[in-house]
Amino acid sequence: MGRVTDLAAFSALLTDEGQALLAALRDYTPSQELAVASRLRRDHPADLVTAALGQARLRQRAVAKFGERDAHRMYFTPNGVEQSTRATVAAYRAARFRELGVRGVADLCCGIGGDAIALARAGVRVLAVDRDPLTAEAARANAAALGLADLIEVRCADVTEVDTSPYDAVFVDPARRGGRGRVFDPEAYSPPLSWAMDAARKAPHAALKIAPGIPHETVPPEAEAEWVSDGGDVKEAVLWFGTRPGAVTATLLPGPRTLTGRGLPDPRVRPVGRFLYEPDGAVIRAHLVAEVADDLAGGLVDETIAYITADELRPTPYATAYEITDQLPFNLKRLKALLREREVGTLTVKKRGSAVEPEELRRKLKPKGPNAATVFLTRVAGAPTMLVGRPV
Repeated sequence: MGRVTDLAAFSALLTDEGQALLAALRDYTPSQELAVASRLRRDHPADLVTAALGQARLRQRAVAKFGERDAHRMYFTPNGVEQSTRATVAAYRAARFRELGVRGVADLCCGIGGDAIALARAGVRVLAVDRDPLTAEAARANAAALGLADLIEVRCADVTEVDTSPYDAVFVDPARRGGRGRVFDPEAYSPPLSWAMDAARKAPHAALKIAPGIPHETVPPEAEAEWVSDGGDVKEAVLWFGTRPGAVTATLLPGPRTLTGRGLPDPRVRPVGRFLYEPDGAVIRAHLVAEVADDLAGGLVDETIAYITADELRPTPYATAYEITDQLPFNLKRLKALLREREVGTLTVKKRGSAVEPEELRRKLKPKGPNAATVFLTRVAGAPTMLVGRPV
């Protein structure tokens, strides 16, 4: 009965009364929800007010992914907000499909329709499939709300039973969360990863969204593996079929800027130079640190740490550069004295290969002064080390 009730409440939001309530709640403040709910229930059914308030909260959360304009026109479920693709990432993927000449995509496990929306805006015809009735209804409402209903057909069905042959590409985004949270076994995805790969292999072109932590050895040889970050945060990994078999890439948004693996050996370990480079997370996940180190004429500070060091500054979009001013063995008193001498009040603490928590260190150091610095807690040639510097 729960899903029937949810569907009824959702349908009520699409009525004129529901739309008026959502419009009135566009800029409401969550801390005032009790007072707002009491006021609205004088003139509207309690269930409708509850549904509208819930949708208003979801829309506010969705702004980070979809932007102010779209988020306040779209419809969400709690899982839909959590699991949907960020609009910038979806737009990039849609552009890749268009570059491949794709005109129709079967979007399997479409969720609330984030990827379907991006594909339709790129001029691609979409079949959007999800087996959950409420989620499918949200996707259908989103297509209508954004004026894309002519390009997006939403179907509530089991994706394993859908004929995708009329479409020249398939996009599969298996559910990686269960009743107990995140699922780490690919065969426990819904649908299982093995089924998704079979579906991808049958299509002329396909993209299969996977967890960024997937082991590289599980990537099939006929697929291109791409890791994508947006604003420095790793968002997803995608297996592409029908593109470049065996290619490994890291794509950084905005841009896009794409680094392709060249099959280089691990970089050499060398002494810390004047500059330290912190590779983007997508570069690290894609195991392309060697390519960046080669471009920078640099090496690693430690064979197990993804920090690159070099003697000269070279511009790169794939790593953030810092000028290193001090290198110290790990010693809290020495670091505190150094920061006091430099009058550092704004302290950024980064760590890789250290058990010390940045917030804990910052509390102990109690930085004070007009200057700023960055401290790296790491290992240099196996030894616990503190590197002090500043962004270039």
